[in-house]
Amino acid sequence: MEDQRPPLSSLDAFGTWEPVLRLMLAGDTERGAARPARVAGRISQYGWSLAHRGSMSSAARLAVVGIQRALARGGVQEVAFRAEVRPDGKTVLGVVWPSPAVEPALGYPDLGVLVLAEDSLPGPWLRRPDPVPAAVPAPSADPELLERTLRERLLGAVGATEEEIAAAEARLGVTLSEELKVLYRVVRVDWREDFETANRAGDAVGCELGGLDDLYAVEAARRHLGWDHGATRAAVTAPDAAVQGLAGSPGWIGFGGNGGDEFAVDLTPGPGGYVGQVILVDHEQTLGAELVADSLTDFVLGRMREGGRERHGDELPAVAEVGTGHLETVQAAAHPALEVLTVKDRPGTPVSLAPVAGLPRLRSLVASPGTLADPLEIAGLTGLEYLEAGAPEWRVLLDAGAVPRTLKAAAVMVRDQDHLPVVALANEILALWDRPPIAQTLIEGDLGPVA
Repeated sequence: MEDQRPPLSSLDAFGTWEPVLRLMLAGDTERGAARPARVAGRISQYGWSLAHRGSMSSAARLAVVGIQRALARGGVQEVAFRAEVRPDGKTVLGVVWPSPAVEPALGYPDLGVLVLAEDSLPGPWLRRPDPVPAAVPAPSADPELLERTLRERLLGAVGATEEEIAAAEARLGVTLSEELKVLYRVVRVDWREDFETANRAGDAVGCELGGLDDLYAVEAARRHLGWDHGATRAAVTAPDAAVQGLAGSPGWIGFGGNGGDEFAVDLTPGPGGYVGQVILVDHEQTLGAELVADSLTDFVLGRMREGGRERHGDELPAVAEVGTGHLETVQAAAHPALEVLTVKDRPGTPVSLAPVAGLPRLRSLVASPGTLADPLEIAGLTGLEYLEAGAPEWRVLLDAGAVPRTLKAAAVMVRDQDHLPVVALANEILALWDRPPIAQTLIEGDLGPVA
């Protein structure tokens, strides 16, 4: 039985966890039917994820708070746990400790995502902007009108020199739009030294304006929330899109904000956009941006675009789901542009992956346990960077030495029969990439028979 020393020995007492387990077992029907009951959850310093019915008992709440305080004292962000409770009450609890090789995930996979390539990013967050040679500034872009408007609103303002603007271009590695140059020729913004002037400049432009030295390119990596979220997304730009469906671009030059989101001048527009258009990078989104004005001139004059954010990244043919309520067959999903394939629980026989073997862009496969006719067909997916499958499917791949070496991240979907041994399986996968193993403490106890 696996029993690695945990970071916090104070949490290895069964009594600490007993109220939490009793809360989650309330209304349980499995033990009443003479079958083992299984529960799983997470507790962090600031919250918890515990499946239970009704309100939380005072004993359970005190237990959770006690665990949270212990985590805080030990500097541990969170722990995951799983328990198997036999009908007679004999219980085995597995406490899984944080690992530098695991990204916690909400829902499946509840163990977390195994990061096999350190500091790696999913494909969409590595996507560079496509060139659009025919793109030009919008007809409404009018540097002279923009300068005149700003000088009228900011009487006596002193702007940046040509040398300072050139230095900013050299730092960013891009040529700024003429409108953006005009903006900083008129006004110098320094929130650190002259708050009043900077505030006036922001009012004149229409946002919380940053200074010339604060200009930055919106980086894709900064919008990455983790493999659990990113592996099943796709960065796709429609043929008529004004904004490319990217996570970031060296041509998205952030110049201001609205207190949470970022405004940027877009130097790498989509096929239907203009060079120098103004976009909004939503802090609640991880891909794409919203077109708000065709030009900086329009933005300053309040001539905003309406219509909202373009969404073209999570639909056929790039992303496909096979199963109940979605596509009926893998053949229906097969397309040269397919990037993400999900095979969900479905009635009927398991499916073959032969129709998608060798597709050039397929990088992510999520397959519910028991849905694949032959797990070894996964080896035919030559560009796979993310694989999420059941423990039995992983077992087949490991035993055959057929785990794709192109993987950057992986996850094990857990079903009841694979409840506690999943950490050992995950460690086998991590070992193939020489990644640190996951520590799990197994604690035995007795909750007593079903009343």
